[in-house]
Amino acid sequence: MRFPVIPTIIVAAAIATMIALGFWQLARKDEKEAMIARYERVQELSSEVPFPRSPDDYAEALYRHSRVTCDRVIASRTTSGRDVAGAGGLAQVVTCELDGGGTAEIALGLSANPRPVAWSGGEVAGFIGAAGKGVRLVASPPVAGLAPMAPPDPKDLPNNHLAYAGQWFFFALTALVIYMLALRRRGREAKGE
Repeated sequence: MRFPVIPTIIVAAAIATMIALGFWQLARKDEKEAMIARYERVQELSSEVPFPRSPDDYAEALYRHSRVTCDRVIASRTTSGRDVAGAGGLAQVVTCELDGGGTAEIALGLSANPRPVAWSGGEVAGFIGAAGKGVRLVASPPVAGLAPMAPPDPKDLPNNHLAYAGQWFFFALTALVIYMLALRRRGREAKGE
C-alpha cells in the first residue's frame, strides 16, 4: 500500500491546530480566572469611581461603587433580574442623559409589575456592572420604591475555557482515530480483503 502523503499532512496540520487551540483555551482559562479574582478584590474597595463614559474606561470601573445624576430619562424597560437572595424578578431599567453629557443605563431595582416604573431622574448610587458591550449602574439602594437587586458579581462571568479546551482535544483525538481507521480500511482494500 502506498502511504497517502498529502492527506496525512492535511490531517496532521488539522490535529496540530486543534491541539494548539486546546492549549490556547487553557491559557484563556487562567487569564479569565485572574480577571475574576481581580474584580473580586476591587469589589471590596469602598472608594467611588466616576461612572465610565467611554468604552476604554469600562474594564477598570466594573464592580466598583459609583454614582450618576440622571438629568432626563430617555427610555425605560423591564428585564429579568435577581435579588440578593438569588430569587428572580423584573428589573426596572432606564437609560438617562447624564449631568455633564453622555448617557447611562441604570437598573433602578426589582418590581413585580412588568410595566416600567415612573421615575423622572435624580442622583443614583450603586455598583457598575456589565450590560452587553457596555456597562450599567445597579442602584444600591434601589430607587422609586423598588426592591433591591443583587449587586453585579464577577462570579457570574462565564469561564467555559476548560470545557472548550476539552472539546478541542477531543476533536483532535477524534480526527486521529477516524484517519487511522481510514488508513486501516485503505490497507485492507489494497490487500483485497
